[in-house]
Amino acid sequence: MRLLLVEDDEILGDGLTAGLKMEGYAVDWLTNGKHADEALKVNTYELIVLDLNLPDMDGLEILRALRGRKDETPVLVLTAKDTIPDRILGLDSGADDFVIKPFDLNEVCARLRALARRNEGRGAPKIEHRGIVLDPASHLVTYNDEKVDLSQKEFEILSFLMGNIGKVVSRSRLEESLYSWDSDIESNTVEVHIHYLRKKLGSSIIRTVRGVGYIIDVDED
Repeated sequence: MRLLLVEDDEILGDGLTAGLKMEGYAVDWLTNGKHADEALKVNTYELIVLDLNLPDMDGLEILRALRGRKDETPVLVLTAKDTIPDRILGLDSGADDFVIKPFDLNEVCARLRALARRNEGRGAPKIEHRGIVLDPASHLVTYNDEKVDLSQKEFEILSFLMGNIGKVVSRSRLEESLYSWDSDIESNTVEVHIHYLRKKLGSSIIRTVRGVGYIIDVDED
């Protein structure tokens, strides 16, 4: 899952980037408000973690510009201001949730998972489909009650496709979700991961729509 982190504190940003990558997120980290606004105009993210006090363009301006473009990407705000008026202003500007500094990384990750669930239109913490149970919190997958060992990228691809059941997802969209700016991507990387997922979960779980992308079909009644 690709995430934009906007935080001008080098120590905090470096720690968050490392921690979020360990949790499986593909993280693009920016320290400048205007740069973040430009990045959001041309890149697609599943989640945004946004500090409010930024150089050149503050977090509230970024939020208003983002929502003004009809971009509904979930935004988790990092703030040192823990007053009701500040939270009301942030929510009215387009924020989805807040974490008050100083914070715990585990709480940040839990709130991000909750935002991802809400954005996918589901309430349950686990995703279940055709005997597959995927738990984003523990990064565990079972198939017919048996644990399945997946690589990090295999897990992320499966998670993305299961979060979009019934929708065709292009290879380029999967690549955007899986890799940050500093990642090296080989031309057949996604196909290789899809191949191994089919070997582990059955050849029919992920269907290729030739020339378009991949889909996990909805169950027929």
